[in-house]
Amino acid sequence: MSTPDFSSQFDSAIDSSLEWLADHGEFLFSAANDALTAVYKGVLWCVALPPFYVIALLFALIGWRLIGLRFAILSGLALMFCAFIGLWPETVSTLALVLTATFLALLVAIPLGVVAGLAPAFDQVVDPCLDLVQTMPPYIYLLPAIALLGYGPATALLATFIVALPPALRLTSLGIRMTPKEFIELGDASGVTGMQMFFKIRLPFAMPSIMAGVNQSLMMAFGMVVIAGIVGSGGLGESIYGAVRTLDIAKSINAAIAIVILTMILDRLAQSAARPRMGESQ
Repeated sequence: MSTPDFSSQFDSAIDSSLEWLADHGEFLFSAANDALTAVYKGVLWCVALPPFYVIALLFALIGWRLIGLRFAILSGLALMFCAFIGLWPETVSTLALVLTATFLALLVAIPLGVVAGLAPAFDQVVDPCLDLVQTMPPYIYLLPAIALLGYGPATALLATFIVALPPALRLTSLGIRMTPKEFIELGDASGVTGMQMFFKIRLPFAMPSIMAGVNQSLMMAFGMVVIAGIVGSGGLGESIYGAVRTLDIAKSINAAIAIVILTMILDRLAQSAARPRMGESQ
């Protein structure tokens, strides 16, 4: 059998499998689409309901509490700038997409990371899968998602979920494994239970690594949300995609600035949230 024949048969098998999955799992994928869209719309309603200055003030207060007054003023003004350039609906839509996808990713990644950290055999199985997910081009996840879920925010959420999951899982597993042996031996000698060992010894030492995973998942989610604009996800990603198609340079720059503002604010807040815990674990 020649190589071209094998290649065409392999491609045909993949296409046929995807078509079979879409046909026989239509009810399941339709339900998943509805569920993901409902969750996204719920988060979007929460962040879009208040006026822009209320959201800006809220982020400023959080920034003041976690970082300082200078960051609070700058972050509040930066978010108001997003409204002044006419991109506030797209900004809150992007914020809702990122928060929803990251939350869903963490909901899966942190428990699996704990299991991988405690069970080396499971970690050996998961690690190559994470390597595969992280080395594939991010936009490749949009193609099967479109075939199964169609165009819309659900497809963007699924693709972003896949991209945001590996960093949190890896760093959670790493944090659990990095618990000093002397503390584990001390716990065993003290007669603590398995749950006490986890919550009082392993988890405090793992928390800095877990928070670093949360931060990395947020950053990966922002990158994927921009790419997902091609599938009609809404938000700033779709604005950039539309600007590229129409060669609207000014609009693309405005949307890029808004994405940078959101990314920097959430990045700094996530980093600062880990610092008290890091101090407590030492």
